Amino acid sequence: MELSLFNILDILGTIAFAISGALSAMNRRLDLFGIFIIAFVTAIGGGTVRDILIGNTPVAWMENTVYVYLIGVVTIFAIVFRNKLDYLKKSLFLFDTIGLGVFTITGVETGIMNGLDPIISVALGAMTGTFGGVIRDILCNEIPVIFRKEIYATACLIGALAYVTLYDWGVDADIIYVVTSLTVISIRLVVVKYHLTLPSFYPTSPKSSKIQ
Repeated sequence: MELSLFNILDILGTIAFAISGALSAMNRRLDLFGIFIIAFVTAIGGGTVRDILIGNTPVAWMENTVYVYLIGVVTIFAIVFRNKLDYLKKSLFLFDTIGLGVFTITGVETGIMNGLDPIISVALGAMTGTFGGVIRDILCNEIPVIFRKEIYATACLIGALAYVTLYDWGVDADIIYVVTSLTVISIRLVVVKYHLTLPSFYPTSPKSSKIQ
C-alpha cells in the first residue's frame, strides 16, 4: 500500500471512526461481536458509499485488507483500554469529530480526482464524512446525529466548500488538507461548546390551530 498523504488521511479517518464505533457500541452494552460490527461499519460506511456512487468497485476495503486488519486491531485497543478512555461520551465526540474532518477531505478529493463537478465533490465529501456515523447510530438504535438539530453535516459541507475553493485557487494540497480538516473540526467544537443548533420546525398542535 502506497503511503501517500491521501492514504495516510484515509487511515487516520478509519482509525478515528473505528474507535468512535467501538465506544458507541460499548456505551450501548453490546457484546464482543456487536462491538466489532459497529466499529467496522462506522469505519468503512462512508468510504463504501463513496466508492459505490463513483463506480469504484470492489470498494477500497475489499481490495486492500489492510483496512480490515487495522479496524480489528484498533477495536481491540479500544476494548482493552476502555477504562483509560475516561468520559466515553467526550472520547466518542472527539474521535467522531476527527473522523468527520478527515473523511470529508478524502471524499472531496476522490470526487475531484474522478473529474466530478465541484458541487458533486462537496456532496461526496459530506456523505463520506457522515454516513459511517449514520449507520452506527441506526444500528445502535439512536436517531442519527445528522438528522437532529446538532450541526454535523453542515460542518462537512462548509469544510468541503473550503476545499474546492482553495483547490480552484491553486493552493498547495497539504495546506488544503490542513485547512479543510481544521474547518470541520473547529466548527464541531464550537457548536457543541456553545450549544449552537439549526432551527427545527414542528407541526402546529391541534389545540393551537383551533379558532378561538
